[in-house]
Amino acid sequence: MSGKLKEKVLSPEIESASISARRREVDDPGTQADRFDERILRALHAANEKKAAELTVLDLRDIASFTDFFVLASGANKRQVQAIADEVVEQLKRRGTRAARVEGYQNAEWVLVDYGDFIVHVFDHKARRFYDLERLWREAKRFDVTSNQLESEISNLRSEVSDL
Repeated sequence: MSGKLKEKVLSPEIESASISARRREVDDPGTQADRFDERILRALHAANEKKAAELTVLDLRDIASFTDFFVLASGANKRQVQAIADEVVEQLKRRGTRAARVEGYQNAEWVLVDYGDFIVHVFDHKARRFYDLERLWREAKRFDVTSNQLESEISNLRSEVSDL
């Protein structure tokens, strides 16, 4: 994506967060979950709080130019899919990151929340199987995230913030 187009599409907060996230990835290889910036961890945590199933992150940095990561989550029904999307948007908004756009919310088979350098996809189970982004983007590095891993990373994140 050209620099001029990126400036027009992304808000200043998203663009600066993207740059700082890329710098952090180069400076600190860390653990598997440390490869994701705080906003992705917060999105995963928000989805987990609403009992999302099959939390997965696809690292698209080497194969796509329009975004760096996909965050995938599943809900059991329309209400849960909407609740997961609402929680992700709300938690990130509270921390200063607004979504560039949200699509598919009313139908709630597949809700897409675009943050520029990462995109959150919340599916109902049937739509997730049908669209199968994991297969479509099989060249991407895939990270399946468990609740235990996520809680550990969030605890580490909280302790880092309190140390500042």
